[in-house]
Amino acid sequence: MFDKKNNKPFLIAEISSNHNGKINNAKKLIDLAKISGANAVKLQTFTPEKMSLKIKSDLFKIKEGNWKNYYLYELYQKAQTPLIWHKTLFAHARKRKILIFSTPFDEDSVDFLEKINCPMYKISSFEMTDIPLIKKVASTKKPMIISTGLSNLKEIDYTFSIAKKYGAKKIALLYCVSNYPAKTSDFNLNNIRILKERYKCTIGLSDHSNDNEIAQNAISCGAEIIEKHVALENQKSGLDLNFSAKGLELKVFREKIDKAYSLLGKKFFYRTKSELKNIKFRRSIFARKDIEKNEKFCSKNIVRVRPGFGLPPIYYEKLLNKKSPFKIKKGQPLKNIILKKLKIK
Repeated sequence: MFDKKNNKPFLIAEISSNHNGKINNAKKLIDLAKISGANAVKLQTFTPEKMSLKIKSDLFKIKEGNWKNYYLYELYQKAQTPLIWHKTLFAHARKRKILIFSTPFDEDSVDFLEKINCPMYKISSFEMTDIPLIKKVASTKKPMIISTGLSNLKEIDYTFSIAKKYGAKKIALLYCVSNYPAKTSDFNLNNIRILKERYKCTIGLSDHSNDNEIAQNAISCGAEIIEKHVALENQKSGLDLNFSAKGLELKVFREKIDKAYSLLGKKFFYRTKSELKNIKFRRSIFARKDIEKNEKFCSKNIVRVRPGFGLPPIYYEKLLNKKSPFKIKKGQPLKNIILKKLKIK
């Protein structure tokens, strides 16, 4: 289901909390994802009660970064996409003919999403080691995308094996840097190659940066899924705003990752016809003077020059001291028939 379409990367537009508590904003973000060429749009499904305790102590206070000074419960209270919206938003996306799915953060959320026929699931980086949740999602037997931010290979090994054991038939892993926004220096895109080789599954990137080149280079490393947070054009506030593609920036983002993918080309060594037409500018073997039949080829009567209409230079030394099978005029290219006559391979 998350396979790339039309030979392009699979782009997921992440709404997260950028609706700012208004369902109409969420609908507009779905519309934006559609017109920008995203393959799917994603929600986050949770209630603040299932995310943290309603306690105002230093243990529950964020002391740095994008959400500094928020208590966790208050942050999730503000960030949530209310459960009552989900059915409407799923219907809206389906009407717009764009795939919609969600990230559940607890088992009850999975049960809720199952009731509205969520077609696949995403596991967030911070929940990747929540094994009961992994088991619950895997047991639906629907496609799973697992974000791997913060995790080491041992943790990914375990989560991946549990997902398979409990029924997940199709799993994709996203390389993710869990900084918000992520700096260029935070990335090690070779992780994509490592994940691809180790797990033999679809690999992608969850991009929290503000640099389009990171996603482009991720494509070059083998990423086939790209997830990007989205916000509305000219949006002034939002918990995730400072690492989101705003408005038609998402369309530009789509175009850039598509271009990066197209540059990869075919999975075999290939030259385009437009390039090969210039093969005529290679060197080839020409007669530098009139050559009589049975005259031996030598450096005085054959030469390697441009254009490339004659035999390739690799045959030059094989021809030396061989007798010409027929007469060749000065300035004429030596042709394949000579090789056949002289039985040269």
